[in-house]
Amino acid sequence: MSASRPLRVNADLVLPGDELALSYSRSGGPGGQNVNKVETCVLLRFPIGSSRALRGDQKERLRTALRSRITAADEILVRADRNRQRSRNEEEARARLAEILAKALLPRKPRRASRPSRGSVERRLESKRRKSSVKRDRRGEER
Repeated sequence: MSASRPLRVNADLVLPGDELALSYSRSGGPGGQNVNKVETCVLLRFPIGSSRALRGDQKERLRTALRSRITAADEILVRADRNRQRSRNEEEARARLAEILAKALLPRKPRRASRPSRGSVERRLESKRRKSSVKRDRRGEER
């Protein structure tokens, strides 16, 4: 279970293993003494800017779609610590990274402009007329 294995994102994209960096730390949560002794938490890093597998347009699409997940170093981080075994956490981190990238690389459906229906426009205007008359009537009472 090393990062040197390639990661298949979708039918068109496979990330070389040397572009993925794995680091380990101790996990929190339940697990008894195992938690205090064994480094089972996996942190998987994928640098977008220096990736040879991504084209320029793919890099830009990832940067816009995953804007909140990308670090200042232009990396995507995935942390996995649900399992008690490091190997399972590695697999989970790899699967989540592939899922995140595949979803972000899907082409966005262009938005088609729409118009409100005639009925919804009439209901809105009627509601405005009613509110306006209620407020106009209130003005007369207070003076």
